Amino acid sequence: MNYRIDNLQYCNWSRRIFEINREAKLDAVHATIVYHEDFDELLIEIKKWEELFNQNSDLIFLGKSFKDIEKAHDENKTAIFFGFQNCSPIEDDIKLIEKVHDLGCRFMQLTYNNQSLLATGCYEKIDSGVTNFGREAIKEMNRVGIVVDMSHSAEKSTFDAIENSEKPIAITHANPAFWHPAKRNKSSDLLKTLGESGGMLGLSLYPHHLKNNTNCEIQSFCEMTAKTAEMMGAKNIGIGSDLCLDQPDSVVEWMRNGTWSKSKNYGEGSKNKPGFPKQPDWFEDARGFENLESGLLKVGFSQDETDGILGNNWFNFYKNI
Repeated sequence: MNYRIDNLQYCNWSRRIFEINREAKLDAVHATIVYHEDFDELLIEIKKWEELFNQNSDLIFLGKSFKDIEKAHDENKTAIFFGFQNCSPIEDDIKLIEKVHDLGCRFMQLTYNNQSLLATGCYEKIDSGVTNFGREAIKEMNRVGIVVDMSHSAEKSTFDAIENSEKPIAITHANPAFWHPAKRNKSSDLLKTLGESGGMLGLSLYPHHLKNNTNCEIQSFCEMTAKTAEMMGAKNIGIGSDLCLDQPDSVVEWMRNGTWSKSKNYGEGSKNKPGFPKQPDWFEDARGFENLESGLLKVGFSQDETDGILGNNWFNFYKNI
C-alpha cells in the first residue's frame, strides 16, 4: 500500500483546499493549528477545526494514529493531524502536554525562531540548547505520543533534542543548508545525525527555503533530494511542504512577530517583500506531488524510494509516535 502525506501545511482552511488535497490524493496532512497562542486560545482554534470537520466530513477527519491514515486511504479522505509550531500552548505547565495530546496534538515544535522555555530558536544569536524544562517536556512528549519537532530551532538545541529524546524526532519542514543557506535550513552534520537516529526530515516547498526562491527549478530540488538521501538515507526523508494557501499577509506578520515585539521582524522576507512569496509553478499546491514523483524518478530514485519520500516514510514514522 502506498500513502501520500504532506507533513506540514498552514493554509487558510476551506473546502476548496480540502478538495485540492483530495485531488492530490493526500491521505494525511499535518496541519499547524497554533503559533504563539496560549492554552485558552488553542481551545478556540480547536473549536474552529471542529466546525471544519463537521462541514467537510466527506473530505476530512481528525487523525490520531497511523491507523487513521489507513482509514483515510480506504475512505478517500484526508486525515488531519494537529501540530503546534511553538510550545506556547503548554505555557509553563508540564501537565498541559498530556492535555494537548488528548485534544489531538501529535507534533510540537520546541521553539519558533526565538528562545522559548524549552529550547533556542534559529534566529537567536546564542544557542544555549535544550533547557531543564525542555528535557522534562521531551520526556513527557515521548510518554504521551507527541513528536518533538525542531524545524525552527537552532543547531545545538536540535542536537540536544535528538540526544534527549527516546523516540526519533522530526524536522517537519526545512531543507539542507548546503543547497540554500537560509537560517531555517539545516547543516549536513545535523542531518546525518538525524538520519542515524531514525528521525525524519520533511523537505519544504516554501520559497524562502528554496534555492532561487520562487524561481527554483524542480530538477534542482530533486537533485538536492538525491544528495540529501546519500547523506541521511532515503527512508528518512519525506515532504513537509509548508504550504500557506490563501493566507493574507497579515498572517505571516503574526507568525514572525506574535505578541513579543513592537518593531517589525521580516523573518526570511524583507521590508521590500514582507508578504507571503509566490510558490514555484511546479508546486503551486499539493497537486504538485505529481510533479515531484516524476522529478524524483528522473534523478534516479526507484519507484519504491519515490513512494517512500512522498508518503510511505512518514507513514512508517507515524507507527512509532
